[in-house]
Amino acid sequence: MTAVYQRPKTLIDKVTHYCAGCGHGTVHRIIAEIIDELDIRERTIGMAPVGCAVVAYDYFDIDMCEAPHGRTPAVATGIKRALPDRVVFSYQGDGDLAAIGTAEIIHAANRGENITVIFINNAVYGMTGGQMAPTTPDGATTTTTPYGRDPQNEGCPIRVAEMMAGFDRVAYCERVALDSPAGVRKTKSAIKKAFRCQMEKRGFAIVEVLSPCPTHWRMEPVEAMKHCGGEMSKVFVPGVYKDWEK
Repeated sequence: MTAVYQRPKTLIDKVTHYCAGCGHGTVHRIIAEIIDELDIRERTIGMAPVGCAVVAYDYFDIDMCEAPHGRTPAVATGIKRALPDRVVFSYQGDGDLAAIGTAEIIHAANRGENITVIFINNAVYGMTGGQMAPTTPDGATTTTTPYGRDPQNEGCPIRVAEMMAGFDRVAYCERVALDSPAGVRKTKSAIKKAFRCQMEKRGFAIVEVLSPCPTHWRMEPVEAMKHCGGEMSKVFVPGVYKDWEK
């Protein structure tokens, strides 16, 4: 029997602008499925970042808000405090969250804001041409580190999940990888739990998603998937870093 594709109601029927093999489209579908399954479409508000997902609001049939670069946790905090009955999530990349937005994400986590953060880590600045990101691994080549990232000059990659887990008021923190069908299923499970964390008023929840970027990694999509589950996962080890249920 041939499987029939069923588009989630929350996902708008529109071709995305993402590159072939990019993980953003996969995560968008996962989020849309979760919103449908939890039956929260009418009360969910998403925060779009500045980065490759800057027009994420074009793909979700929910209320969305665009925030200045890196400020999505701050805007999400304001919306959630003003409208506590809404389910508010922030969708961010490594430049938006781990560079210009470092202060916002750290203090939102430290305050234990009851929001959900979905952090897409592809270890490179995808929108602006493939420059080094705060999460670029040591030795990796980018347009701004053509000879490889040198810890002596550019520092070491920031491990966001480990940093977030250190805050007392973070309720849930997990890192997953879009490296296989099993990885996609685990990603959905983690993001769904992060939404449930907010709905149960447990506090701040973040899921870091290791995502392939074939264009700027200069790889074919299949090779990029293997790299995501291989070298990327060695630097950024997937796992649950904090869980209010454990």
